[in-house]
Amino acid sequence: MNYRTEKDSLGEKQIPVDSLSGIHTARAIENFGSIGGELNPRLLKAYGFVKLACAAVNHSLDYLNDEKFAAVEQASRELSEGLIELPPAPAALQGGAGTSTNMYVNEVIANRALNISGLSSGEYNKISPLDDINLHQSTNDTYPTAMKTAAIFASIELEQAVSELADVFQEGERKFSEILKLGRTQLQDAVPMTLGQSFGAWAEAFSKDRWRIYKCKERLRVINLGGTATGTGAGADRRFIFAAADELRKITGLPLARAENLVQATQNLDEIVEVSGILKALASNMFKIFSDLRLLSSGPEGGLGELILPQKQAGSSVMPGKVNPVIAEMACQAGIDAIAKDSAITTAAISGQLELNAFLPLIADNLLGMFDNLIIAAELGTSMLAAGIHADKQRCEKNIHSSTAVITAFLPMFGYEKCSQIAEKARKESKTIKQYLLERGLCDESTYEAMTSPETASSLGFRKPNR
Repeated sequence: MNYRTEKDSLGEKQIPVDSLSGIHTARAIENFGSIGGELNPRLLKAYGFVKLACAAVNHSLDYLNDEKFAAVEQASRELSEGLIELPPAPAALQGGAGTSTNMYVNEVIANRALNISGLSSGEYNKISPLDDINLHQSTNDTYPTAMKTAAIFASIELEQAVSELADVFQEGERKFSEILKLGRTQLQDAVPMTLGQSFGAWAEAFSKDRWRIYKCKERLRVINLGGTATGTGAGADRRFIFAAADELRKITGLPLARAENLVQATQNLDEIVEVSGILKALASNMFKIFSDLRLLSSGPEGGLGELILPQKQAGSSVMPGKVNPVIAEMACQAGIDAIAKDSAITTAAISGQLELNAFLPLIADNLLGMFDNLIIAAELGTSMLAAGIHADKQRCEKNIHSSTAVITAFLPMFGYEKCSQIAEKARKESKTIKQYLLERGLCDESTYEAMTSPETASSLGFRKPNR
C-alpha cells in the first residue's frame, strides 16, 4: 500500500494515499478504538448540511472562490445524502467534545473535494480541512448544531411513526367496540369494559406522545452556529456569524435560528435533556402498552388469552408449538433502552463545566440512538403487531361471566352492601353472578344482558329514570 505523510502539532503519520480521512482521524481511531460503536449516520449526514451552509456563506463573503466552492459544495452534499463511501471513522465515544468527529468530517469533505477537482487526497495546500472546510467554525458550535439538526430530522420521522401507531389503535377502538371484557386493576378482576375502550386509551396515549414529539422542533431549533469555541465568535467574520444559521435553515428547510446568547447556548444542554424526557415519556407508554398486549395474549390456553397477536416465529427450541410475543418484547426493550439513554443524557448534561460540555459525544450518541430505536419499535409495532391483532370474543365473555366482579354493574340496582353479599354467596356456591341472580329471581335475563352490555359499559356512568 502506498502512503502519504501528514503532519499535525504532535508530529507526522503515514496515511493511505487514497484515504479520504487524515491524521486527525488516524489519531482518534488509535486513541478511542471502537468504544461506543460507530458514529450515528444521522450525525454525519447532518454535519454535511452544516459544512455546506458554512461553505456557502464563506463563498458569498469571497473566502472561497467559485471553483473551490463548487467542489466543497458537491462533497458536502454527498456526505449529507449518504453518497460517499466513508473511510473508518472515530468511535462514537471520544474525548474532546466531538473534535474528532468534526475533524473527520473536515478531512472527508476536503479530500473528496480534492478528488472532485481532479487532485489527490492530502493536497491540503489546494483545499484544506482546517483553513477551508472549518473556516470561521469550531467543533464547539458545529457539533451541537449537527446534533440538533439530526435530531429534528429524526423527530419528524418519529412523529410520523407514532402517529401511524396511534391510528392503528384508534381503528381497534372501533373494531372492538362491541366486545366486552374484564377490566383489571392491580391484576385483579375489576369493572367490565369494552375491549374497544382499552384500544382507545392506548390510542390516546400515543396521540399525546405524537403531540409532544411534534413540539421537539421548538426545543431543538435554536443553534449556536457562529459562536465558535466559547460562544464569543472568536476567529469568525462577524458577517459569517449572522448569516450561517440562516443559510443552514434555507438548506435544510428546518426552522433553525441563531441563539441570541451564543455563550449560553454553547455552555448548556438543558433543551436536550427536555427532548430526552419527551422521548422517555414515549418509551414509558410504549413499554406499558406493549406489556399490556403481552399480558392480554398470555397463555393462550393457560393465561388470559383475550387477544390473539400475530405469530411471527417459533418461540422455543425445546417446547413444540410455543409462540412468543416477540414484537411486543422488542418494543418493551426499546422502551427500557430509551429510559437508560435518558439517564445517561441527564448525567452527561449536568457534567458540563464552565464554557463547554466535554461529554457531547455521549449525549449525541444516546439522543440519536433513542430516536433510532423508538422509530423502529413504533414502525414494527404498527406493521407487525398492532395492525394484526384479533380478539378471542368467547374467551372475553367467559372471563367476564365467570368473575364475581361483574356484580359491579348492578350497583345502581342493589347498592354496595347487597352486591357484596351477592358476590360472596355466588363465590361460596361456585356459581356465576348471572346464575345466582337468575336463580334467586333478583333479575331476569334481559335485565342482566342490558346491565352487562357493551353499550352500558361504554355509556360513562348511568342515568336514573327521568333524569
